[in-house]
Amino acid sequence: MEYDKQTKNRLKRTEGQIRGILRMMEEQQDCEKVINQLSAVSSAISHTVGVIVSENLKYCLIEQADASNKDELVNDAVKLLVRSRK
Repeated sequence: MEYDKQTKNRLKRTEGQIRGILRMMEEQQDCEKVINQLSAVSSAISHTVGVIVSENLKYCLIEQADASNKDELVNDAVKLLVRSRK
């Protein structure tokens, strides 16, 4: 599966946010501010997981529609979707 530039950029921004959180912790900033930033990172990662899982599901259902193991492909995609929501 190929990952688009937008998805990669989203993770790069998240990486920057995490560095910023570490800096905030080193500076002993207010707990509430750190938690707010951690929540934002968590949300961003969850959204990215959703994008990747949905793209994988589309790939399994559309790109490989003529495959002889369709049921297996769909089952794998659904397992990935369920695992991403835990």
